[in-house]
Amino acid sequence: MKVIDVVAGVIFNDSGDQVLLALRKPEQHQGNRWEFPGGKLEPGETLQAGLVRELVEEIAITATRCTERVVIEHSYPDKQVRLHFWDVLAFEGTPQGMEGQRLEWVPLRGLADLEFPEANQVIVDQLLAEV
Repeated sequence: MKVIDVVAGVIFNDSGDQVLLALRKPEQHQGNRWEFPGGKLEPGETLQAGLVRELVEEIAITATRCTERVVIEHSYPDKQVRLHFWDVLAFEGTPQGMEGQRLEWVPLRGLADLEFPEANQVIVDQLLAEV
């Protein structure tokens, strides 16, 4: 099975106590679940360039300070993903759902109350452990 490389941003607010999440549309894979904004890497694209591009396209922000957090591989019945998570510590612009998706700033402790795609659970658990 082909591995799909995805970059995703754990986007923190200025005080570092909230992260920005996007709600997946019902018709999408793992629909109606919250996710960290990002998307598929394009062929030949570096991880950081892919992250910056995806955040501009999806939520209209430009990441200006980001660091690699963790890489998670996960197998779903129909696909395998390799998620490259980055902490986004500074950005320009005002986040908005460019594809009509709902965005919400969520306190780190509040992550425990939301439903995420299976592949995101490791990062959610990491963030909860840091609170």
